[in-house]
Amino acid sequence: MDSVERHRYILKKLETEGKVSVLDLCEELDVSSVTIRKDLRFLEKSNLLYRTHGGATKENPYTKDKPVYEKEKILVEEKKRIGQKAAELVEENDSIIIASGTTMHAFARELSPSGQLTVVTASLHVAIELGKYANTDIIQLGGILRKSSSSVTGIYSESLLKDFYCSKLFLGIDGLDLDYGITTTNAMEAQLNRSMIESAQKIIVLADSTKFGRKSFSKICDLEKIDVVITDEISSVFQEALEEQGIQVIISG
Repeated sequence: MDSVERHRYILKKLETEGKVSVLDLCEELDVSSVTIRKDLRFLEKSNLLYRTHGGATKENPYTKDKPVYEKEKILVEEKKRIGQKAAELVEENDSIIIASGTTMHAFARELSPSGQLTVVTASLHVAIELGKYANTDIIQLGGILRKSSSSVTGIYSESLLKDFYCSKLFLGIDGLDLDYGITTTNAMEAQLNRSMIESAQKIIVLADSTKFGRKSFSKICDLEKIDVVITDEISSVFQEALEEQGIQVIISG
């Protein structure tokens, strides 16, 4: 197969499946990963696809803000395992901030509070999930309801955060780029996330493997602000680069 035939094959597969994997294409086309990545770069420059970590997709993954009910169905087991690892970091009588997103909801489901736990959150799902515990105080941030994530944003949330300082922030993201930092699809959420960062001692990012190597619409912060990254899988390149910056990497397995 020459490059033109490979490109046709990739685009046809993308049309039927919506996304493609570098590893799968290597096996199917019997070429190296270097060749496939060159093909994907060429097709992206031609505006025919969008590259992602480990492959490519038909739809722009950086600006589309999918509804929470769609996101809940994606990588369910991976998010559960990430949530379990994150729950291990919550200490007795802790005070924490939990941001919004389906990974945050998965994290909340894995929490079994010890002692008295105080949770500040923008997520309605998180508040409902943890509200069942008698030993957990929930401070629900107010503001503009972002229906796609069932969470709040805006100046009311940001101003309320100025009254608190917590030991940890658990933060979900839509993209992590080694040069650009961490990002999300919504500008108002990015601003709220920055306020959360200022109100916490330790910043813990929960991100599944699809988020690495991606840039989303709105920048939250540079990597230097992050203390811990919890993920289900990560390449050695990313892990080494993060650890070189003093970021602890926890693999959920």
